[in-house]
Amino acid sequence: MLNYFNKRIFILFIFPIILGGVSVFSFQPFNFLFINFLSLPVLLFLIIYVKKKSKSTYRKKPFLKNLFYLGTSYGFSFYFFNLHWIVNSMTFDETFKIFIPFGLILIPLFLSLFFSIPIILSGFFLNEKISSILIISFLFAISDFIRSKILTGFPWNIWIYSYSSNLESLQLLDKMGFFSLNLIVITFFFLPTIFFLKVPKKFLLISFFSIIFLSNYFYGSYKINSYFNEKKTKKIINFKIISPSLELSQFKDPYEVLKTLIKISDPQKNKETIFIWPEGVFMGDNFSNIKNIEKVRKLFEKKFSKNHFVVLGANTENKGSYFNSFLIVDSKLNIISQYDKKKLVPFGEFLPFEKILNKVGLKKITPGYTSFSKGEKKQLIGLKYKSDLISILPLICYEIIFPNIIEKDSNEFDFIINISEDAWFGTSIGPHQHFSKAILRSIESRKFVIRSANKGISAFLDPTGKVVKSLEPSEPGNIELEVPVHDKLEIQHKKSLIFLLLLITYVLTIFIIRKFKF
Repeated sequence: MLNYFNKRIFILFIFPIILGGVSVFSFQPFNFLFINFLSLPVLLFLIIYVKKKSKSTYRKKPFLKNLFYLGTSYGFSFYFFNLHWIVNSMTFDETFKIFIPFGLILIPLFLSLFFSIPIILSGFFLNEKISSILIISFLFAISDFIRSKILTGFPWNIWIYSYSSNLESLQLLDKMGFFSLNLIVITFFFLPTIFFLKVPKKFLLISFFSIIFLSNYFYGSYKINSYFNEKKTKKIINFKIISPSLELSQFKDPYEVLKTLIKISDPQKNKETIFIWPEGVFMGDNFSNIKNIEKVRKLFEKKFSKNHFVVLGANTENKGSYFNSFLIVDSKLNIISQYDKKKLVPFGEFLPFEKILNKVGLKKITPGYTSFSKGEKKQLIGLKYKSDLISILPLICYEIIFPNIIEKDSNEFDFIINISEDAWFGTSIGPHQHFSKAILRSIESRKFVIRSANKGISAFLDPTGKVVKSLEPSEPGNIELEVPVHDKLEIQHKKSLIFLLLLITYVLTIFIIRKFKF
């Protein structure tokens, strides 16, 4: 048995695939955080082991090639098990079903580079010293940052998201920033490697880091408790989230969809309310050219009053360009405010190299042949509610995963409203992972997140990330809450600088440790 475990194929392929695969259980909806404190230290031990073996048992093969195999095996498994649900969106159109095997293989294979490259680079420096933990954490954090920026960015299931059910540990987000805290989180995940390394005074080191870990936890508990104890503003807005839990096939008839949404909304004509409907209510049709528009408008006017506004998602058109839009409409279905989505999903909402790929019959996955255009207008939109002007940060579906959107305008808006269509991902873990991103956005901005997601988790999230009220993906209904308008806080905007300074600190610490051979 031991001989089998020492075989190259097990060390470089089978074992890393197991380690990468089990990582899925650390994220939503499973939330087994302890897995990362086991799998990442074992991964680091494996990298050091392969580097040593490459100079003896594996000497016929260059150690960099061995580390590439190791990193690719781990990364492929990590992304395969975390993102396999993406291909569910290809099952709604016969055109795309042939590409399902390619989506299952090629997407994780490409993304695996974000593990294999830092693991290869680490191979030049890793040894059985404490500096190895800082080096691998540094490289993994840089890789996460690049993945979030390159080729439109894809900051999905970055390590810090595995803390989404542990709110106390995340309360420094608004101070440090997403990527800085992610670096610290990665370092803590790797810390149990100390038991495998040749490190003097292990007990002191473990005690030191345990104190830091507990201090952050107690600080987070204090922040959460102080929020609930603080005096609330008298200015409140009544929001009502609607989740219809409709199948995508039902959206072919916008009139029937509208009737369902209005019924679930159950508007009370004398009660001032902002209704939040999900993305894509008018999915196939251009909003300004809906079939039976007068019939739709009359139904709307009959059920809603001047005390009501409705937030909804719709396809819109302007000068030949098509947009996935966030609309606020009044009781007569007039558009009061509009935001056009800026962060579009590759292949889902726009087709890269469209002119070439259209010639072979390909199109975007969502309805319609032409790709959506990227919105150009300012992100924030305003709405006069009662006598007050409130400012809203609208985020459509995929946009909730990007922390930099929050950082730009966090001092300027009162609420984040996120509308989404998660029916594309069926009953998979995808909608749960998607929801976890909203938790971190609420903490980063210290604002309420109000989220309506068809076939996803709809919820009110308070500024500490706590779920106040929610509906599960398969649960049609509405939830209502009077949400306070908080004074605009002075949120730290120099988070990129904090991340840079933290990286420099890591480099200097690594240099000092290696120079003095700690």
